[in-house]
Amino acid sequence: MNFDAVISNPPYSLKWSADPSMKIDGFALAPKSKADFQFVLEGMQRLDDDGVAAYVLPNGVLFRGNTEGEIRKQLIEHNYIDAVIGLPDKLFDVTGIQVILLILKKNRDTKDILFIDASKEFEKGKNKNFLRPEHINKILAAYHERKDVAKYAHVATLAELEENDFNMNIPRYVDTYEPEPQIPLTKIMQDIYDADKEIEKHERELDKMFADLVGTTPGAQLELDAFRAFWSDHIKHRHKPGTPMKPTKRGEQLSLL
Repeated sequence: MNFDAVISNPPYSLKWSADPSMKIDGFALAPKSKADFQFVLEGMQRLDDDGVAAYVLPNGVLFRGNTEGEIRKQLIEHNYIDAVIGLPDKLFDVTGIQVILLILKKNRDTKDILFIDASKEFEKGKNKNFLRPEHINKILAAYHERKDVAKYAHVATLAELEENDFNMNIPRYVDTYEPEPQIPLTKIMQDIYDADKEIEKHERELDKMFADLVGTTPGAQLELDAFRAFWSDHIKHRHKPGTPMKPTKRGEQLSLL
């Protein structure tokens, strides 16, 4: 019996027998250490020609190599993979890992794959995260519209997939990079200057404390005197007049103290 829909959240990376009799025609056998793709293939075997399959799987199925890489390539060449949707981490009670939704169809009108990175839009909870209706609706809208959305979705061609050796890791297709804000040099100089002034303040406080210390034995006093001489010399050289530069407002010249 075949089905219109197959929906599955199989146990992740389950070890299994890899019995050759379980091999699906035209596809490699999933490795013994990870049965993820075996669940996918057996579900596809039960899927009606016009059906849809949806799997919740660990991210590793998108990029792990060897036999899994071969199966991934075969699924792409059969044009079965319709979409890959990256979800946030900590969505489940039993695991905190980040997972994906793998959507498959046997008969598709196009030979591309839709990638959606929905991993950054969620409501943070105490022990787990949540997808609110607005997050789910955005995923559904992107899936049905099937077009590029900056930093969220990309429709990858077969040529792109081949160029990436059939690696389907989402960041290869959806660029979510946010550049770090540029810090003005005047801000950096001010921070350095403020840090130096704070160090100078504490060093002078230590200098006063050392001056009040008295050795309990003649030997200890000699050692203390030697340290105070060293410390005094250190302070003198560190705070030579004119050495530090005081930052000013942007556009103005720096002036020596």
